[in-house]
Amino acid sequence: MFALLCVMGGPAHGAAPVRLFAGGSWAALDRGSICDAGSRSERIAVKGNAQAVAGFVFSADSRRWGEFYARLSRPTRPGSSAMLSVGGRPFLLVARGAWAWSRGVAQQQAIMDAVRSNGRMALEARDLDGRRFRDPYRLDGAPTAIDSAAARCAGKMR
Repeated sequence: MFALLCVMGGPAHGAAPVRLFAGGSWAALDRGSICDAGSRSERIAVKGNAQAVAGFVFSADSRRWGEFYARLSRPTRPGSSAMLSVGGRPFLLVARGAWAWSRGVAQQQAIMDAVRSNGRMALEARDLDGRRFRDPYRLDGAPTAIDSAAARCAGKMR
């Protein structure tokens, strides 16, 4: 689990994160003004390559509340998108470079609901050479990690 906490960079970096929860394949971290719940892909990156991670981010100012994000194992082809599949349910994500994220509040809530009730998810996209790649994830521990991150940042709202 320590390795997961080290690679779970998410979309914000700042002071040393405080671990809120770590269980199953997921962890929740408090990064100051942002809290996130996330996991690394089951496919471990080759040394020197970025580790694929995915999760949900919550900000203390509530501008980002449950936004789904993913750092993909490879950069995507310009102009392409990424497809998240959770329990067979597809979600078309915005993609730019090696990052992908949800398209809005309704979609992020639907993704969160699907993650809570399924055991696996996968992100698929095309890399710079047009080859399809897949980043698989286990979802054990996800509901508690999501709840922990949301509760912590909800307590910071002014």
